[in-house]
Amino acid sequence: MRPTTEQSLKRNRKQREFLGTQANTKMLHTGSVWGFTGSTMTSLMFFWAMYKQIFPYHLQVHIEKYVYKLMGWVSSSVHIKFNEYSGEGLEKSEAYDSIRNYLSTKSTALGNRLKANESKNSKSLVLSLDDHETVEDVFQGVKVKWSSSVRENHNRSSTNRDKGFGEITYLTLSFHSRHRDMITKTYLDHVLREGKEIGLKKRERKLYTNNSSHDWSSWRSGSKWSNVSFDHPATFESLAMDPEKKEEIKKDLIKFSKGKDYYKKVGKPWKRGYLLFGPPGTGKSTMISAMANFLGYDVYDLELTTVADNSELKKLMLDTKGKSIVVIEDIDCSLDLTGQRKKKKEEDEDEEDEEEMKEAEKKKYSKVTLSGLLNAIDGLWSACSGEKIIVFTTKFVDNLDPALIRRGRMDNHIEMSYCRFEAFKVLAKNYLEIESHDLYGEIKRLVEEVDMSPADVAENLMPKSEEEDVEICLKRLVMSLEEEKEKARKMAEEEEKNKAEKEAWRKKKKAKEEEKRLKP
Repeated sequence: MRPTTEQSLKRNRKQREFLGTQANTKMLHTGSVWGFTGSTMTSLMFFWAMYKQIFPYHLQVHIEKYVYKLMGWVSSSVHIKFNEYSGEGLEKSEAYDSIRNYLSTKSTALGNRLKANESKNSKSLVLSLDDHETVEDVFQGVKVKWSSSVRENHNRSSTNRDKGFGEITYLTLSFHSRHRDMITKTYLDHVLREGKEIGLKKRERKLYTNNSSHDWSSWRSGSKWSNVSFDHPATFESLAMDPEKKEEIKKDLIKFSKGKDYYKKVGKPWKRGYLLFGPPGTGKSTMISAMANFLGYDVYDLELTTVADNSELKKLMLDTKGKSIVVIEDIDCSLDLTGQRKKKKEEDEDEEDEEEMKEAEKKKYSKVTLSGLLNAIDGLWSACSGEKIIVFTTKFVDNLDPALIRRGRMDNHIEMSYCRFEAFKVLAKNYLEIESHDLYGEIKRLVEEVDMSPADVAENLMPKSEEEDVEICLKRLVMSLEEEKEKARKMAEEEEKNKAEKEAWRKKKKAKEEEKRLKP
């Protein structure tokens, strides 16, 4: 029996009334939940404010300690905190910087709130998590959380006040306790290693020079070395040298930079010495800059004359970092490393004048010895920081003590010679943007005969005005080479003449002595 129209209408009306009642009940329930949540949050915020205001800080520390312990009993998570500053002197934590560098890519891709920091050691802005922000990371299928937090610093010591640590920033790593071994033994090493590599790639490279020990101070970080940005444009491509020789040096540098495991296997500190020797203007300093740019290393220009003694030299070397080149230029002129230094004294001065002179000499001359220098670059202390290149330059290699330049200390001896044709072609391409010219044949003959430094050749090739073209610059070089050739010819003739005169004088003197001896 089919229902009538009236019955259908009545049934639909009842269904609507029932659904309306359910909707009203649900809305009332939702409203009550939100009302309860709001009142609860308000109450919690009120009690939290009262707790912070009424309870003294040291009591809060004890209460929070037991709260965290209670949470640890019921929670399966492990938390590791990394402070931005650590140690007694609250120095910048290298681990914190490495983690921040590692998380910078994660933060940029996944973080909702970021901080953009200008770092003095970075070429660009460093993006990191904003305060109280969290980002997730996955390693070998395990999910972990990193959170950035900040709290007020209640340590009111004078050191902290001087450094202005009103707040302490820290990062917290959270993960499940069942992954403890993997996180602590593998993941953290991965994060620190990757973060360090990212920091090295982004860092602004520096040129350092050592300060006098009178300017050193225990509280001032980095006071042993002053630095500026290293912006030298030299490269191996622009270096005036035989291409085959340049390629050998580049291969040697690449082999060294990738040789950490090899050096450890053979039992040697991860360092390498280069001796650059040659006449002035042959590109020794340019070679150092090209090496630094090729490897991406910092440069430490060590001025030995400002180092008071062997102990200070050791401290300076210990204060250098890895991925760096330590340079001692003109080492044969820096100090007398082969014997006692000469002290100028006048015999007719009285005792007071002698004391004044001794004091002046004490201030003027460094007391670094050959033994101290050898220990600093090749002794037990030299293994304290890896991936380091030590470069000596000299104009007169024969003047150096053999112990200073033996293999093992100066592993690679590179002669920086006068400009020959292959080096000239590099300079011509650099300065004139040409690879061939009608004058190349004459220039090739002259540069093979005449000893002219790359610096002098470059000066002749450089246009001095807008009107000077390639032809004028090359002709000027030809003229300079011919003048040098003529000068060398005259000098050789003069030397031959002087030699002949000395030989004649020696024979004449010998004849007179013989004649005098034969007289009765």
